[in-house]
Amino acid sequence: MSQLFTYYMLPLKPFHLTKVKFIAPLFCFLAIVNTVNAQVITPDSIDRLVERTLKAFDVPGIAVAIVKDDKMIFAKGYGYASLNTHKKVDENTLFGIASNSKAFTSAAIGILVDEGKLKLDDNVTDYIPEFKMYDPYVTAEFTIRDLLTHRSGLGLGIGDLMDWPDSTNFTIADVIHNLRYFKPVSSFRSKFDYDNQLYKVAGELVKRVSGMSWEDFVQTRIMDPLHMDRTAPSYQRLKDYSDVADAHSPVDGHVVVIPRFLTTTANSAAGIYSSVADLSKWVIVQMNNGKYDDGKRLFSEAIHQEMWSPQTILPVGPIGWYNTHFAAYGLGWFLSDVKGYKEVNHTGGIDGMVTKVTILPELKLAIIVLTNQGSGAAFSSITNQIKDSYLGLSGKDWVKTYADQVKASKGNDDKVMGAVWKQVDARQHDGSKIDYTPFTGTYHDNWLGDAVISEKDGKLWFSAKRSPRLSGQVFPYKGDTFVIKWVYRSMEADAFAMFSLDENGKPSGIKMKPISPLTDFSFDFQDLDFKKVN
Repeated sequence: MSQLFTYYMLPLKPFHLTKVKFIAPLFCFLAIVNTVNAQVITPDSIDRLVERTLKAFDVPGIAVAIVKDDKMIFAKGYGYASLNTHKKVDENTLFGIASNSKAFTSAAIGILVDEGKLKLDDNVTDYIPEFKMYDPYVTAEFTIRDLLTHRSGLGLGIGDLMDWPDSTNFTIADVIHNLRYFKPVSSFRSKFDYDNQLYKVAGELVKRVSGMSWEDFVQTRIMDPLHMDRTAPSYQRLKDYSDVADAHSPVDGHVVVIPRFLTTTANSAAGIYSSVADLSKWVIVQMNNGKYDDGKRLFSEAIHQEMWSPQTILPVGPIGWYNTHFAAYGLGWFLSDVKGYKEVNHTGGIDGMVTKVTILPELKLAIIVLTNQGSGAAFSSITNQIKDSYLGLSGKDWVKTYADQVKASKGNDDKVMGAVWKQVDARQHDGSKIDYTPFTGTYHDNWLGDAVISEKDGKLWFSAKRSPRLSGQVFPYKGDTFVIKWVYRSMEADAFAMFSLDENGKPSGIKMKPISPLTDFSFDFQDLDFKKVN
């Protein structure tokens, strides 16, 4: 879920760094309009764009920043940080940036490389001896670079149920141990599949090599030098809670405040809280190959080259609006070509918050969009419309484009879900009586642990022992296939539960998969394999 929206969107000439200055956005904006082209979007146009986006995708609050030529030329908040308090968003409002945290982890690794404490192609087992993948060969060959590049052979989002829904009690030791149970879906280093668990291992590696927690290292070695004074490596470490966005999600057709994602085990993959103002300082360093404050270095140019060089190749569809021919993943960044320019970007998503950071280094341009509702269409609409203005493109209404896509996807999803629940209703009223007793008991999965199927007041219930929010009523569907409706509705991830039978016709195991085609990939029910133990 940390990378909810995989828009695969790139070495670069080094840029000379002048002293970083954050000056009045409007005056600076007017000053640079003539230096790019006459079509560069104006502050008033951005206001209209974001207001349309808020309404089109039912997002409570959005913050936007534009950085150009080492200056933050635009930074503004729109809408509400919380629908409960109606506090307004501003440029300093803090959001969970989710998988945009991954670039900080790759930078932390890079700093340790610069200090000679490790090499990107060192084996992970040199530093974490208990690290073990399903295949012994992969275990022996797995490098630090592999932790950061989503090419492990593991399936998309595998193991993310150790994090979502929030409330699980899995530790980093559990994560490292459980990797051995994940069967690969492709050969090692042959294919891109987005992964969160290995970035958690990368955070543990930072701890073991530096002697500091990942949180302390990122705070003292990255955030403090860059004067990202409001930013913190986790929600729990924020210095000031007076201007922090709440998480929101549609529940029963209405967007409401939902519980905040608070699991700390995933900080190195998705834990950072920041604002568009602070992230502007981060992207300026990125666009200057690691330099800041008139020549100081956060990391070397060689390491920055590694971060922004293709490590894992990604598929590219038909040539579209941006004439994109190539796409790849670097170290903590997606890379591609857009209209002949290199683009570096990343998205992120946790419960009720999604974000996007986009950099066109040859234009010395960065666009940052933070939101407090899980609509990737919102941040993409804003990013693309602003980007188009700098690329000299016109004629595309991205809000309408994405709104139409969302409507079509939602229509298809409604049909799928409607058909399933219609069948569930028919099964409940067909006059047949189901004996739930054989289905009850304890079922064990190697990595998620135990789940209990129990009967309460004539209803069947599923409860995962190590994930309290993974609980819901179990409804008969077809044959020995059931449907689980989760109590925690903002998950939007109801699932099929397919019971297997032993030679005596008694339930012996459960496999699961999401019902909706729109279910976020972090709800990786398909990777579970429960066996009945009691």
